[in-house]
Amino acid sequence: MVFLYNVIPGQDIGVAIIGVTLVTRIILYPINTKAIKSQKQLQEIQPMMKEVQAKYKDNKEKQAKELMALYQKHKINPMSGCFPILIQFPILIALYQVFLNGFKDESLAILYPFVANPGHINPMFFGFINLSESNIILAVIAGGLQYFQTKMLLGNKKEEEKKKEDDKKEKTAEEKTQDFAQSMTKQMIYLMPVMTFVFAMTFPSGLALYWATTTLFAIIQQFFIMKKQKKEESLSIVE
Repeated sequence: MVFLYNVIPGQDIGVAIIGVTLVTRIILYPINTKAIKSQKQLQEIQPMMKEVQAKYKDNKEKQAKELMALYQKHKINPMSGCFPILIQFPILIALYQVFLNGFKDESLAILYPFVANPGHINPMFFGFINLSESNIILAVIAGGLQYFQTKMLLGNKKEEEKKKEDDKKEKTAEEKTQDFAQSMTKQMIYLMPVMTFVFAMTFPSGLALYWATTTLFAIIQQFFIMKKQKKEESLSIVE
């Protein structure tokens, strides 16, 4: 980050953070792409998963084997969506330490040998946002982008909800468990942005800038991946 701060004209730490985010997203691009595709495919095979769960509701071991076979058949790793988040935790922790201590002039003495010591880092972003302190504007932006990304990834469940309303038969315990899981998934649309906002207001706003930027890149990546998948699906139907 300090390297980018030195080489970018104007020496704006906010622009350096955006640069770090861009480099991170490029490095994690293949992993993020697989995660997005897997999450999209998981949504598409939901009807088949429900059939397996209903068919083997009294045999959990057989149910688990059949679900794993379904994942293998469609080449889906149900845990792949967690990898990008887990990988980013060390980055967030490192950036937190940098924003907490790195703006102090004495901290610049521990830079890598190939990074020139600027002597002092100005924590102002575009001259009016102090990235070493919390900022409500960046917190709202980070939370808003998180909401849009989560809603975009989970998709629209209105059709499934209508089908459930039309189905008046008494639900089994398995179906009630599925409904609870889906309810929790929908709550994540609102819970994640709130958590993002709270964390952004708790920590230095440099973290909020990083999270807002990486979420924006994620939204753009999701858009093009989903657009490509829809195009491939339409072509396969035509063929």
